[in-house]
Amino acid sequence: MANVYRDYFNTLLERLRTTYLERRKEERQNELRLMSEEGDDSSTSTSTDSALKVTSVTFYPQGNGKHHRTSKFQLVERGTPILRRGQTFFIAIAFGQDQNKRQYDSNRDEIWLRLSFGPQSSPMNGTQQVIKVDKLLHTDENRWAARIKGHDKNAVTIEVRSSSDSCVGIWKCKIETKTKVTYSGAGESGSEGGENSPKAQVYDAPDDIYLLFNPWEPSDVTYMKDKELLNEYVLEEMGKIWVGPHTSTRGRSWSFGQFDDSVLPLIMILLEKSGLALQQRGNPILVSRALSKMVNSNDDKGILVGRWDGKYSDGTPPSGWTGSVPIIEQYFQTMKPVKYGQCWVFAGVLGTVCRALGLPCRVVSNLVSAHDSNGSLTIDRYFNDKNDEINYDPNNPHGGKDSIWNFHVWNDVFMSRRDLPKGYGGWQAIDSTPQEQSDGMYRCGPASLEAVRKGKVGYSYDVPFVLAEVNADVVRWREDKSNDFGFIRMEANKYHVGRQILTKKPNVFDSEGDSDRWDIIEEYKPKEGTRMERLQLVNAVQGSNRQGAASFFELNPKDKDVDFDLIELEQVPVGEPFSLVVKITNKSKETRTVQADLTAESMYYTGVKGKLVKRAAGKFVVRPDSNEELRMTVLPDEYMGKLVEYGIMKMFAICAVDETNQAWSEEDDFQVVKPPLNIKVTSNLTAGKPAYATFSFINPLKRNLTKCVINYEGPFLVRFSEINLKDVGIGEELEYVHRFIPRSSGSHQFIATFTSKELIDIVGSIVIEVN
Repeated sequence: MANVYRDYFNTLLERLRTTYLERRKEERQNELRLMSEEGDDSSTSTSTDSALKVTSVTFYPQGNGKHHRTSKFQLVERGTPILRRGQTFFIAIAFGQDQNKRQYDSNRDEIWLRLSFGPQSSPMNGTQQVIKVDKLLHTDENRWAARIKGHDKNAVTIEVRSSSDSCVGIWKCKIETKTKVTYSGAGESGSEGGENSPKAQVYDAPDDIYLLFNPWEPSDVTYMKDKELLNEYVLEEMGKIWVGPHTSTRGRSWSFGQFDDSVLPLIMILLEKSGLALQQRGNPILVSRALSKMVNSNDDKGILVGRWDGKYSDGTPPSGWTGSVPIIEQYFQTMKPVKYGQCWVFAGVLGTVCRALGLPCRVVSNLVSAHDSNGSLTIDRYFNDKNDEINYDPNNPHGGKDSIWNFHVWNDVFMSRRDLPKGYGGWQAIDSTPQEQSDGMYRCGPASLEAVRKGKVGYSYDVPFVLAEVNADVVRWREDKSNDFGFIRMEANKYHVGRQILTKKPNVFDSEGDSDRWDIIEEYKPKEGTRMERLQLVNAVQGSNRQGAASFFELNPKDKDVDFDLIELEQVPVGEPFSLVVKITNKSKETRTVQADLTAESMYYTGVKGKLVKRAAGKFVVRPDSNEELRMTVLPDEYMGKLVEYGIMKMFAICAVDETNQAWSEEDDFQVVKPPLNIKVTSNLTAGKPAYATFSFINPLKRNLTKCVINYEGPFLVRFSEINLKDVGIGEELEYVHRFIPRSSGSHQFIATFTSKELIDIVGSIVIEVN
């Protein structure tokens, strides 16, 4: 059995890759030509005088594609049928008159369709369908059906309906023709008659028939009632992904490109590699869970290698990607994981494969996202008595450390959940970024958003992890040897995590700003500070099998008579100074002595420390009923050489009151903002005619930029291209003009990124019109 599936996989891989590469070669030859200018049948048996011989079959890719909303797929344009399950489609069968010496006769001839899904398909598990073509379609939507729609002398048109729970992927079709005497004494199994019965004719159709989920069909478990939303979550190939700290987040244009001819064939390969059983591939719960592990490379050598340390010289920096297709193409051509991705890149690619399969999908960004590694539903940070953070966790002595990401991006997919109680269908969170293992694999979800919102941590899959990401309390502990626990709790911040959860508004696109962003936070948790929001965590703690979770929520801080407030920064233009400011209010009638420690450091967006920029410490006396202000100013020369990718800075303050042993700490993240990449395109563009794009920006650093690269692309406009540039000097303006050919007319997004060894994450996009 294992050999059968291995041979099937290798054959499928070779066939799909060969077809794809031949199309790419032809496309490139046509492009070079523009620049310089400015069917054998597959019958597998011999015919007889009795049974009609099929000479060809047509699946009407364009006609069916229009009704199935698949006509935008490039494969359909090239003649491959792509259909949605649970919906009728038409095929035409032609017979050879000269060979048959008679015409089709509905009273004499029978036609059977044999559709198979994968090797060793079987009617018992739904991977094989044997359908007699009747006069009428039966009404059972869970069964395949076929009827004669019309016929002439040498051809018939057949209307076919697939079941709404069919397996999703590539189906193959055989057409069997017999005279009715052939079926004498046979049931609807399609078995042949006795030895003296005329022999059947079998035609093996060469076409790959792609069958997808159908969220427009009420009987499909992916059904979405609001059809306008499906224009966004299935059919829209351009999107936005919000990245950056919550005070300066920005929408980054992303090209999903789900209709590219490389996407569906690669998904078929991914599902084969995932190990998901063929008969389970009609279940969106299991399909989305499998895809969440196949987009990362950790377990099965999937699409993307994750990296977060800023060292990308042997690959493409995550910020250099403009969309999913160049990543998918590179993987498809080499079958080796692509370097490199980070959370929004993983989410962008996963969004592409989900939409291509017909699974409604949106990309969501959680601003200030918790990574709870020990299941306590809190993010716990420990400091020694010198106010230095230490790597300590009594609940997870051998595991990873809790962390807080400036932002984290994942996907929501839409489906009913018949494996859960009523009311927990709808949007489900899935995450392909490899953070923690789920059932031994780096995957996450689907987690019902309603289960997350209500703290139902016992519901499949990975609800506790997602809940902690959006609503964990941040608890800080300071070493205290007089305490039985060894630490005292300084602060429990209930509002730090999950500031906003952003996605793109349906059917709206703002190419110049962020008016298209939509905060869906209340789909994940009740409003912050409300009783319902606290009940979410109480329910989760009670349902948690972690003993530490309940104990951490039982600890209550002592009354405090000194208030502290760290003033937040939103963003700082690169090259400008900034200040860390803490305001102190002594509410008591006595003098208070405060030991303060202020720190500024660069950091990666995952919360990992980059470099220490500046630190100041001292003691301050605060008089009764009075206010004080602590301020530490950081100059450009102090931070410019210590920035890491994306220019994120962390300010951290920790204070202790000598007289009462009160302790407090707070942190704030902000971004040192870089200039955008400006794009200008020649006016009066015409599809198929050369055009020019001008890219420009000014180097803001006091150093030369080396190994400079511009990447650009646009769905249905121009394929992904990479341009290597000369070095850019200190303060120099880069300006580069590039020639390209628009592929199709209409309104299109044009996206570009600039990366260099010293500076990354320079992004630009515009909307252009092509005649």
